[in-house]
Amino acid sequence: MRVSSQVRYAICAVFDLAYNGLGEPVQTRVVGERQKIPVRYLEQIFQRLRRAHLVEARRGPRGGFRLARPAAEITLRDIVEAIEGPLAPTRASSGARTRPPLAESPHQPAFLWAPLSERLGGALAEFTIERLCRDAARSAVRRANEDARMYFI
Repeated sequence: MRVSSQVRYAICAVFDLAYNGLGEPVQTRVVGERQKIPVRYLEQIFQRLRRAHLVEARRGPRGGFRLARPAAEITLRDIVEAIEGPLAPTRASSGARTRPPLAESPHQPAFLWAPLSERLGGALAEFTIERLCRDAARSAVRRANEDARMYFI
């Protein structure tokens, strides 16, 4: 299975808001620099995440994006569906690239698609952003604000 670059970038962006943002709005430019994501591309991703109510925007000089709900309540499935559309193989995606519905044929294993979609969705729903943040901390991934808290005597 190939994960699109939009989905990978969206996961990285939401992770960055949770891990480094600490509940405060973070500018798109800052997230883009930290995650090595082009800002124009990231703006489009944040708009989809906002429409899915995963992030919220604040305007103004101290504005930016932050999580719309706790990291424990945002799953990878939420992010994938915000970017690609529902994980239903028989429907067209509501994402930017719409796919035609799968053609029906008596020679296809149609019985496979619903359980496969259900399993994939279940696996993605098990991974929360909070879990990714915990795993990152255990793996010693540095937080962006760690340097600001360091002082020397």
